[in-house]
Amino acid sequence: MRYTEPDPPASQDEAATTTEEKLRQENHALKRRVRELGGSADGFSNEGAPVKSWRPSGTTIGAILLGAIVLMMVAFFTGYLPRQKRMAQIMTEAHDQEQALPRVEVVRVGRAALSSEVQLPGNLQAVTEAPVLARADGYLARRFVDIGDRVKAGQPVAEIEAPELDAQVRQAKANVQQSQAALEQASANLEQGKSELDLARITAERWASLVAKGVISRQDNDQYQAQYRSRLAGVQALEKSIVLQRAGISVAEANLARLERMQSYLVVRAPFDGVITLRNVDVGALVTAGATLLFRIAQTATLRAYVNIPQTYASSVRPGQAAQLTVSNLPGRQFAGTVARIAGALDPASRTMLVELHVPNADNALLPGMYAQVILSSSRAAAPLLIPSDALILRADGVQVAVVRPDRRVHLQKIEVARDYGARLEVSSGLQEGEMIIANPGEIAREGLTVDPVPLADKASEHPTPADSRR
Repeated sequence: MRYTEPDPPASQDEAATTTEEKLRQENHALKRRVRELGGSADGFSNEGAPVKSWRPSGTTIGAILLGAIVLMMVAFFTGYLPRQKRMAQIMTEAHDQEQALPRVEVVRVGRAALSSEVQLPGNLQAVTEAPVLARADGYLARRFVDIGDRVKAGQPVAEIEAPELDAQVRQAKANVQQSQAALEQASANLEQGKSELDLARITAERWASLVAKGVISRQDNDQYQAQYRSRLAGVQALEKSIVLQRAGISVAEANLARLERMQSYLVVRAPFDGVITLRNVDVGALVTAGATLLFRIAQTATLRAYVNIPQTYASSVRPGQAAQLTVSNLPGRQFAGTVARIAGALDPASRTMLVELHVPNADNALLPGMYAQVILSSSRAAAPLLIPSDALILRADGVQVAVVRPDRRVHLQKIEVARDYGARLEVSSGLQEGEMIIANPGEIAREGLTVDPVPLADKASEHPTPADSRR
């Protein structure tokens, strides 16, 4: 069986399109030929007879080369060129990014308002609040008011029953009457003694004149003179007894007045206008004078609020300054108040100053013990500069902001913060009004960096900024 060369292709274009198929056919033909010949690589058969080895024709080799070239060109146009184009585009974009300036949002430094406000928590208390205790021992006979009742000054709120005190009052009255009777008896004795003294005086004078004439003896005269002096001493003793009796009556009357005063305390009365905030006893309870708490009363027509002012704002608060109060359970409503007094010293532990405000409460909308937010307003002659708190840079060399100069270069400027309002900061030094600073510098801010500033207000519609929060 002889090997026949394949017919050459009709044209070069047709050969290029069928190169791969022809190569597969030739490969299969060669394998089949080898199996038919049964020869080895040195060109001899198994019996040792020389055989003629197969050699591809020039046309076949040209077709194989042409197919390889076509495949390489297809691979070049479909893979390498697009890849090179993408790489060139990426390199161009990277170069553009390196050459482009970083865009930053900037804000202009402005001044705060001439009036400043500070919002602080406060506690509401009654202007006058007092416990109502019993002044007499006994049992609670009646109770006229209860929790929440409004009372007037002097209005009876309870009545105490004290039989022992009633007995003491009756005994004190009897002592006064007895002392008065003893005084009357002493007065009668004094009148009688004065009469006997007058008689003794006259008798002594008569006997003295008779002795001078020598009519009677001196012995008889001495007897009447001694009788006169005795009467005189008796009258003086009666006068002192009357003084003692009158003092005894005063003591008895004072004791009676004390007991009657205590007896008046059996009816417990309200000390001032207010509302009953606590009722501690019921009818029949044993009441001890000065120890048993009956009620607690508070005057709520005007309340007082206590606020601890931080050291930063202590110098701007003064007596008579107006204030506004709000409470969480009455949203949308504000209550006017006035600074009544200030402590005048700061607490070393908290560095705050205690301030007392008076708040009118005619409609009793506010209650003692409420938690309130107090807004204090103060005016100042020179308004300080104001910047957003996000613009602050805290680094090892101090507090700074990133200032964008007219040549678009960044300068890190040290500043001093006067007050912190949360979202805004008051700056006392380091900046000038109208300067541009980076709103949120982050890590990009460094000295001498050239940037592309964009006003923060341009994006206000897309990213609205929250309102300033009060402390």
